[in-house]
Amino acid sequence: MTTEIILAGFGGQGILFAGKILAYCGLMDEKELSWLPSYGPEMRGGTANCSVCISDEPIGSPLVTAPDCLIAMNGPSYTKFIDAVKPNGLVLVDNSVVDAVCTRDDIKVIALPATDMATNEGLNGSANMILLGRMLAETGLFSIDVVQKAMEKCIPPKRAHLIEANMKAIQIGLQSKS
Repeated sequence: MTTEIILAGFGGQGILFAGKILAYCGLMDEKELSWLPSYGPEMRGGTANCSVCISDEPIGSPLVTAPDCLIAMNGPSYTKFIDAVKPNGLVLVDNSVVDAVCTRDDIKVIALPATDMATNEGLNGSANMILLGRMLAETGLFSIDVVQKAMEKCIPPKRAHLIEANMKAIQIGLQSKS
């Protein structure tokens, strides 16, 4: 089984970090994986996206052109990638930021006010982890234990204090499933 994911938004929203966590989850779960970041020359405010492939078999190309899952954290990213999502795919959109309405009826779209949820919980900047948590709840791709291990591996020791906040945001996303 292969799952292809695109995460997209503005630089500074943690898009590449969320993709890296997914890639490390694949690594911890002994899957084949690829993580391909793409970003503009701007550090913050420019566009950023990454393609993550997680598979039981070797991956032929790290480039994702038709994702199974899309996490869109801004309007331009939503517009750019929504039509590429495979039929029966999953789209998670931060509707605190994105106003667009999906007209496709062959995909599942979940609009979650992730930025507002993060702010309300005192977790500013964690909307990416809330959306990732919801994606994990929907797909069952990885267990919370695997996510915890990936978080511990991905976050350097000098920033270990951020693990708890990121895991809290993941839990909020997991529990947002209705």
